[in-house]
Amino acid sequence: MPKKVDHEARRQEIAEALWRIAGTRGLDGASLRDVAAEAGISLGRLQHYFHSKDQLLLFALRHTNRLADQRIRERIEALTDEPSPRTVLRTCLSGMLPLDEQSRTGQLVAAAYFARAVHDENLRAEAEDGIPKLRAFLTDQLRRAAERGELSPDRATEDEAMLLISLVDGLSAYVLLDVQTGDEALRVLDLHLGRLFA
Repeated sequence: MPKKVDHEARRQEIAEALWRIAGTRGLDGASLRDVAAEAGISLGRLQHYFHSKDQLLLFALRHTNRLADQRIRERIEALTDEPSPRTVLRTCLSGMLPLDEQSRTGQLVAAAYFARAVHDENLRAEAEDGIPKLRAFLTDQLRRAAERGELSPDRATEDEAMLLISLVDGLSAYVLLDVQTGDEALRVLDLHLGRLFA
């Protein structure tokens, strides 16, 4: 009887091989052949799952985003009692920073994706779909905070949510470049939240 292959698990293994390359030497020069070698499979086998580097990169980005979402959700669910909107915001935003090996690798994959998506409309669709959802979630938390009297109602806007996303994106880039440490990025995030909720 032929062995049953879990195709989704195999795709994830290939994506994780891409992450390992991203974490050690970046993705610019990495070919599908390099990823196949890292995954311990033939190039033909890899191309059975991914026909191009862009397909693989997009899958790897979605997979790392799912894992990050799960990690952040678990952190929020582990908070005692009913967490305040500020606590939820801080947990979510700090979870987006590259503060450990897994989130650092995820940010490196995201950086490679963004560099390619600037010139590729098909790749860009992922950001066009994902960022509005994140902005809506953050806006909802800001509005909850305003309803609880913890934040001025004029700060509970989509613009403020976008500023939070932009802050974390900028801090993430500087942590990846070793311009700032993870602790310094967290301090700046806390400084901004303190001013926002003042």
